[in-house]
Amino acid sequence: MKRVFLALAVLALAATAGAGEPAPEAAPAVAPEVLYERHCATCHANPATRSPTLASLQQMPLARLLSAMEFGKMQVQAAALTPQQRLALGQWLAAPEDARRDAWIARHACTHPPGEIPLSGAQNWGFGAHNTRFLREGVAITATNIGQLELAWSLALPQVTDMRSQPVAAGSLLFLGTQTGNLLALDQASGCVHWASRAVGGIRSALTLAATPDGVATLFFADDLGTVYAVDARTGIARWHVDVRLFPSSVVSGSPSYHDGRLFVPLSSFEVAAAGMPTHACCRSHGGVRALDAQSGEVLWTWHSAPAAEPTGKSAAGVQRWGPSGASVWSTPTIDAKRGLLYVGTGQNFSRPATVTSDAVIALGIDDGKPRWQFQALADDVWNGACQLAGPNCPEHPGPDWDIGASVVLSTAPAGRDTLLAGQKSGELFALDPDARGKLLWRKRLSQGTPNGGNSGIHWGMASDGVHVFAPVSDPERELPGYTPRPGVYALRIADGSLLWEHPVTRGCVVDPADVPLAGLAAMRQGATGAARSPWPACSFFYAHSAAAVLANDVVYAGALDGRLRALDAATGRELRTLETARAFRAGNGIDGHGGSIDVGGVLPHGRFLFVVSGYGMFRQMPGNMLLAWALPPTPAREETP
Repeated sequence: MKRVFLALAVLALAATAGAGEPAPEAAPAVAPEVLYERHCATCHANPATRSPTLASLQQMPLARLLSAMEFGKMQVQAAALTPQQRLALGQWLAAPEDARRDAWIARHACTHPPGEIPLSGAQNWGFGAHNTRFLREGVAITATNIGQLELAWSLALPQVTDMRSQPVAAGSLLFLGTQTGNLLALDQASGCVHWASRAVGGIRSALTLAATPDGVATLFFADDLGTVYAVDARTGIARWHVDVRLFPSSVVSGSPSYHDGRLFVPLSSFEVAAAGMPTHACCRSHGGVRALDAQSGEVLWTWHSAPAAEPTGKSAAGVQRWGPSGASVWSTPTIDAKRGLLYVGTGQNFSRPATVTSDAVIALGIDDGKPRWQFQALADDVWNGACQLAGPNCPEHPGPDWDIGASVVLSTAPAGRDTLLAGQKSGELFALDPDARGKLLWRKRLSQGTPNGGNSGIHWGMASDGVHVFAPVSDPERELPGYTPRPGVYALRIADGSLLWEHPVTRGCVVDPADVPLAGLAAMRQGATGAARSPWPACSFFYAHSAAAVLANDVVYAGALDGRLRALDAATGRELRTLETARAFRAGNGIDGHGGSIDVGGVLPHGRFLFVVSGYGMFRQMPGNMLLAWALPPTPAREETP
């Protein structure tokens, strides 16, 4: 039943020289643990770099580790190793491999055929082309009956620490992408597996489901190696795949958007982290957008967020500097078919000189990718990972790292007026006029934001019904002069930016000092790893709302970094229900699992079900490997009337 739709060539690449090249001379054997100390521990033992810990690395499969070293985010760091050394290092780190890991799939196979795959146009990251994350129909859960939700089934995914990819639902099916590269077609009622396919890298983006011009229901997604895939949703067989990277460090952090036979892919860069290494020549990569033919994968156009980098002098370590760079597109593009435009938000520059395209909303022509206008929320924001360590690659007068990382929302009022809404890590929300070249209508500060890579403010995304916008705020606790974090969920009136309600959140427990992750120079001075004693402490240090909000009927869903999912009344902000996910589960597929932080997308309401992905171990948050399906009773209890 399992279809492996792309050969895992990384194993061969790790063990052999390139085609037509002479075999390299054998290097002296070096123990893999020594290789780790020499080439990896500088970052992975330092919490300020936000790299996975050794314990997290040891839970990852060999294929993922080799992919990272051969093609992915660790390519620069692993360049000094021979292919044989990379293989040895990966084998030392890796958990037992794929066959044993994925044996549960065959055991959990469905005994009935899958149903039809109806398409709604809302089966993507933003629940529609405008990224409103508002489900207008097809959800039975309301503020009145949400108390009837019960856990119907669960799946635990082996060797997974991050539940990043937002699933999509269609008819009786639920499609899920996993960190280990599995693409699963599940039965919504039971969680059994109809088919499973495999990508080379871990599936990083949300899934997008749409029909291509030839009428084939197709799943689109990107893996963590910068490859975009198109897969037949009926069978799990690949239609095409294409590497969309602009640079070796390019990555797809947002999700592909589909419109009219084309796929629009956002591009960011891991070089922001690589710059933390003093020997790295910072920085030459930048963000962008690529438009693909959805039926063939052919690249139609490419927009670059910055000009090609040029030498700009030497760092204090004597290493060549380059610029401009950065202005990554971290989020999912927003489609404005009426105006023929595509909107994206950008992040900060990595190195100087600064560009006018950083921390900005950019309007691109949907047919040619040419810029039409831009709104820059913050100028001269130049920052990279070296700034957390006072490293030589930190630019002079660094900025705060306040990306517009949340997808831009195109909100339409009942009277028909359109407004663009952009949230920033500064804690500000901006309303722009799409008919006046992005003219600022109003701006509202919800929190102060934290500088120096704090993942504060509005992080992954907002939701809007056309009248109101619902914005989660992810402010962490930090010892900064004059700083007061304001984590929670905020509802604003789009007409004027006035506050409708706010729902602040607190930790609700006393965190053990040993579980407080240290950062930057504090970790270096104390010689501490900053790692929590357990991945799931009794009281989580992180508890704010980083994940994108979801609105369905009269309920706002907001996942939190402590594993709580809050369901709020959209009219008042009253907490209707809180689901706890950061706990141990004996899952329905016979595997012991554990929930963790809810981040990125987090939840998907569909019909009588509420699907929740729990676990996100990046940034020292709580890892997890759970897909949880809460549901109303098959025949909902009759609602009482006063």
